[in-house]
Amino acid sequence: MENKVLDSMPLVSVAVSLMAGILLGDVVALSQTVLMASLAGCLVIALLSWKMPGLQSAMICLCFVVLGLLLMQRQKASLAVSWPEGDLNYEAVVLTAPVEKPKTMAVDILLTSNQRKLKCYLQKDGRSRGLKVGDGLEIQSRIRENSHWRKGTFDYHRYLEVHGFTGSTYVASWKWRKAQVSLDNLSRLQRTQLSMLRLRSQLLQRFATQGAADEAYAVVAAMALGDKTALTQELKDTYSVTGASHVLALSGLHLGIIYMLLSLLIVNRRWRMASQLLIVLCIWAFVLLVGMSVSVVRSALMLSVYALLSLGHRDRMSVNTLAFTAIVLLMVNPLSLFDVGFQMSFMAVLAILLFVPLGERVLSQEFLMSHRVVRWIWSLVVVSCAAQVGVAPLIAYYFQRLSVFFLVTNLVVVPSATLILWFSLATLVVPSCGLLLFRLVAFQNLVLTWIAALPDSSINGLHPTVLQVVMTYIVIGCVYLLIVRLCAGIRR
Repeated sequence: MENKVLDSMPLVSVAVSLMAGILLGDVVALSQTVLMASLAGCLVIALLSWKMPGLQSAMICLCFVVLGLLLMQRQKASLAVSWPEGDLNYEAVVLTAPVEKPKTMAVDILLTSNQRKLKCYLQKDGRSRGLKVGDGLEIQSRIRENSHWRKGTFDYHRYLEVHGFTGSTYVASWKWRKAQVSLDNLSRLQRTQLSMLRLRSQLLQRFATQGAADEAYAVVAAMALGDKTALTQELKDTYSVTGASHVLALSGLHLGIIYMLLSLLIVNRRWRMASQLLIVLCIWAFVLLVGMSVSVVRSALMLSVYALLSLGHRDRMSVNTLAFTAIVLLMVNPLSLFDVGFQMSFMAVLAILLFVPLGERVLSQEFLMSHRVVRWIWSLVVVSCAAQVGVAPLIAYYFQRLSVFFLVTNLVVVPSATLILWFSLATLVVPSCGLLLFRLVAFQNLVLTWIAALPDSSINGLHPTVLQVVMTYIVIGCVYLLIVRLCAGIRR
C-alpha cells in the first residue's frame, strides 16, 4: 500500500532530492566544474539504464541532488559581494514606503547600476518621511555586508539572503537627495515590478484616505495588497495567538478567493480557454502588484496548473502538482527553501491534499449533498484541521507557540476574509463601500481579541529542535500511511 501511495506521486521524490541537494549545497562548497561534470555523468547513466527501472530512478534522483548543489552554489555566488571601504556614490530607486524606526526611516532600495538590493536607513527627517515607491535617489554612503544578527530561531542574515539583499547602509540627511535616475540597466521584469509597486502604493493611499482606524487599515493593507508595514506588534500577536496569522500573509486562501470571484465574473462556457487564460493573467498581475512573495507565487503557480488541467477535465490539484510547483520555485531561487513562508505554505497545502480526502469520508456524500450548510462547515473544519497538522511543528519551532482555538478562529476568519477581499475590490471602484469594509475588519479584530483573551488560548514556551520537528513530520507521515491502509482494509 505504501508503495502504491508513493508511486502515485512520482514528482515527490524528485522534489525531495532537489531539496536535499540544496541543503547539502548550503554546507558543502564544491567546484561548479566538478558539479557540472557529475550532473552530466549521472544523466548519461540514467539514460543508459532504461532497462533497469530501479537504477534509473535512483540516478534521476541523484541528478536532482547534484542539480540542487549546483543551483545553491550559483545562488550563493551571485549574492557574494565585497563592498569597498569608505563612501560610494551611487544611484538607487526606492522599492518600499519608508518605515519609521526609533532613529531612522527604513526603506528598501535597488541600485540601478548593478541591480543589487540594499536595506537603507535614512536619517529621520521630513524628506525621508516623504519618500514614495519609485523615487530616484542619489546617495553617498558606505555599504556594509549583511548583518549576522540572530535571535532564537530567527536568522537575520539568512532572511536577507532569501529576499535578495546584499548589504545595508546608513545615510545621513546631507548625503542623499531625490533625483531622476535612469532605469535602463534594469530588466523588463524589474521595471514591470517597479511599476506595479508604484500602483500598489497608490491603491494603499486610497484605502488610507477612507478615514479608517489604524488597525483596520493595517489589516486591509495586509490582506488585500500584501503590505504588512502598518501592522502593530500587538495586532500581530493577537492574530498569532488565535491562529489567524495566515489571513495576514497572502497565500492560497487569498488567491483562491480571487480565483473564485474572477471565475464568477468572467468565465464563459463558449470561450472557456480564453476565460481561463484571462483569469491566470489577472492572477499573475495581482502577484506582481503585491510584491511576488514566495507563498503567493507558489499559490499562483498552482492555480495556473489548476486552470490548465481544468481544460482537459483532469485531476487538477494533487501532491504531484504541489511537487512540480516546489521544483519550479526552487530551481528559480534555491534559497526559497529556507523561507518560513515557503515551508509553512507547502506543508499546509501538502497536509490538506493528503488528509482532507480522508476526512471527507467520515460523513457520507449523500448526507453532505443533502445538507449544504453542514457540508460547508464540515469542509471548513476538515481543511482547518489538516492545515494545522501540516504547520503545527513549524509554528512551534519558529514562534514557540500553538493556538488552542484555531478551529473556532477559522470558522470566523475564513468567511470574513472572503468578504473583506470582495469589499476591498469594491472599495477601490466605489469608495463609499469602504464604510462596510472597515466595519467588517473592526468586527473581525474584535472577535479575535476576545478569543485571544480567553484562558489558555495558546500553548507558549515551546522550543522544539530541528530533529524533533523532522521526527514529528515522520510520525505524521506514518499515521497517514496507517490510516490509508486501514481505509483500504475496510473497503475490502
